[in-house]
Amino acid sequence: MPIRSIFNKGSDWLRSEGPHHQIVVSSRVRLARNLAGVPFPGWAKKVERMDTLEKIRAKVESLPEMADAYSFACQDLTALEKQVLVERHLISREHAAKGAGSAVVMNRRQTLSIMLNEEDHLRMQSIRAGLQLKAAFKAVNKVDTELEQSVDFAFDAELGYLTACPSNVGTGMRASAMLHVPGLVLSEQINQVIQAVNKIGLAVRGLYGEGTEALGNLFQISNQITLGEREEEIIERLQKVILQIIEHEKNARQNLLQQRSNTLLDQIGRSYGTLRYAYGMGSKEALNLLSMVKLGCDLGFYPEEKQHVVDELFMETQPAHLQKGSQKKLATEERDILRAGIIRGKLEGFEPPDVSGAMARVEPKAASAAEPPSSLPDPPMEGSI
Repeated sequence: MPIRSIFNKGSDWLRSEGPHHQIVVSSRVRLARNLAGVPFPGWAKKVERMDTLEKIRAKVESLPEMADAYSFACQDLTALEKQVLVERHLISREHAAKGAGSAVVMNRRQTLSIMLNEEDHLRMQSIRAGLQLKAAFKAVNKVDTELEQSVDFAFDAELGYLTACPSNVGTGMRASAMLHVPGLVLSEQINQVIQAVNKIGLAVRGLYGEGTEALGNLFQISNQITLGEREEEIIERLQKVILQIIEHEKNARQNLLQQRSNTLLDQIGRSYGTLRYAYGMGSKEALNLLSMVKLGCDLGFYPEEKQHVVDELFMETQPAHLQKGSQKKLATEERDILRAGIIRGKLEGFEPPDVSGAMARVEPKAASAAEPPSSLPDPPMEGSI
């Protein structure tokens, strides 16, 4: 399957709506596995990595879930093509740096991808729209079970699955949800949430995972503990925390409408005006402004059908997507001009935000609406924040 065909088709998880989609952008579950008796990728020589790749790539491609799949050796992809895959969350930044001896296989819907010889021999991930951690786990667990019938994984009876990084030993699982929480950011409650989440053994990361910024008010919440808990227990605990954050975000949005409506409307209106009429725009600025317009869509300032336009712009205006679409190398200023032009074109059908209609739907102030997350108990074993 030619690489260009994947760029002509958006990811299913981005185009569809899942549970709590106004706050939870996506859910992802990743499993790390290694072959028994074979050096891990970081310690393997090139010939050993090539040999391991030959052993497992055909098995991955033959999975029922990978019928008519995309399959690419990293050495055959350009740096730009790999960066597009990173922006779509189909491969990691670390995998994008790999060359000979590494590959990626993904299904046509771009909801299931398997990195071969990343940090581990296999990094299998499933991604779904909205809050669907259990569905994502079910999908990737099925693939894991199918592969285990023909592949001998490195496993210890006491420790569980063995991985290159000790923090992944045990289940080898990382489950995460990408949340859009502008309400918590604007109401200055986000640091309290992050601190509470960290206290109960979960991690908060930016748009592209560990070590990246939380641009566009997007944060990843994931488990850190993989040893001593069953996969279902980890998923259940993370799900409970995500649901609590969703409630905090809803309360924050409602409170902003009730008590700081002028500030909120000014943020959304200014973002709309800048996006609609700017002729040059950097990536960070675009994400942050689009976040405010997305919030406006969620609050009913724009017709419901406009939501998908904004969601697609989050992806289409990323640097590698812009460069790939232009079919030529672009300087930073050229990208900024192109980005602004694409946004203007996509928002051409947007009228100014309908403030009166949205404000008419504001609910009466609830007693708990303004309570910050830190006012709630946070016993670690119960996963409360």
